Amino acid sequence: MAKRRLPGPIFDYIDGAADDEVTYRRNTAAFENCDLVPDVLRGVADVDMSVTVMGQKLAMPVYCSPTALQRLFHHQGERAVAAAAAKYGTMFGVSSLGTISLEEARQISSGPQVYQFYFHKDRGLNREMMARAKTAGVQAMMLTVDSITGGNRERDKRTGFSIPFKLNLAGMTQFAIKPSWAIGWLTHERFALPQLENHVKMDGGSLSISRYFTEMLDPSMSWNDVAEMVQAWGGQFCLKGIMSVEDAKRAVEIGCTGIVLSNHGGRQLDGSRSAFDQLAEIVDAVGDRIDVMMDGGVQRGTHVLKALSLGAKAVGLGRYYLFPLAAAGQPGVERALETMRTEIERGMKLMGCTSVSQLTRRNLRFRG
Repeated sequence: MAKRRLPGPIFDYIDGAADDEVTYRRNTAAFENCDLVPDVLRGVADVDMSVTVMGQKLAMPVYCSPTALQRLFHHQGERAVAAAAAKYGTMFGVSSLGTISLEEARQISSGPQVYQFYFHKDRGLNREMMARAKTAGVQAMMLTVDSITGGNRERDKRTGFSIPFKLNLAGMTQFAIKPSWAIGWLTHERFALPQLENHVKMDGGSLSISRYFTEMLDPSMSWNDVAEMVQAWGGQFCLKGIMSVEDAKRAVEIGCTGIVLSNHGGRQLDGSRSAFDQLAEIVDAVGDRIDVMMDGGVQRGTHVLKALSLGAKAVGLGRYYLFPLAAAGQPGVERALETMRTEIERGMKLMGCTSVSQLTRRNLRFRG
């Protein structure tokens, strides 16, 4: 449905990944190597799928990962996601590259919320972002650490996709044949990036999104820099993009309260291992000292059950809700979350579990 509605370059921006897109495909395929071993006759009339992660209680063990440019996909953008997450009692995140402000998102949903941000060369901007999030009432910060430079997203190169739009002829043709998207784009408020309004201009005269990653983000970011930010924030602080045991241990040492195992949906380093495949060894190393989450490739409730059984505290959803957002706005996101909630509840009952804590590795077998 999203593909039918969106101009090709925008659909490919959501659907695409780096290089040969091997990691993107592997993220979902990784779950197929793991089998569930259910228990029966456990009395599962009532199921509690709530979890507590980074001090916040979620009604179900999945959350809407922060993603960029959402009003580009549907004119409601983050407003739809915030409202849907609030309705289902789960966490969502606003991105540094979000298209509504932190403050507006907080007004829409008073529930669990994270602010996802990048580390900029401008240390003043970093401090400004954290202060703004604290003032808005955001409880948890989520620093993305796997985007020191942008991934090689070849689909975007083929269409000329960029913000502001600088499409090649093939890309422009795709926009011309999707009038419903164009009407939505033209009849609602101007596209903006409120978190970066003083730093990235949408008229092309200052800094485009494509240059944002290469010019504004600081490739010299180190563990010492992040440790200073953790101390300055003084609350729940999560690193998104951790993939090695060594880095997970360092996150604990500098005072982080959460990590998200993630390869950025396969959009950064193609050939990277899937988060699900790395989950067990990282949980074994630090799972008793920090909240371990994961994202990437999650499309089914059974995928979530497998991750929880390995020790993840919660599981992030990305494209899973972005395609429904693009297709139908808030009703689409709500449909996606309702489907996931139903699948997790059904799966828990079929596994013989009445609470998430009963999901353990005893219920899993891996294929050779």
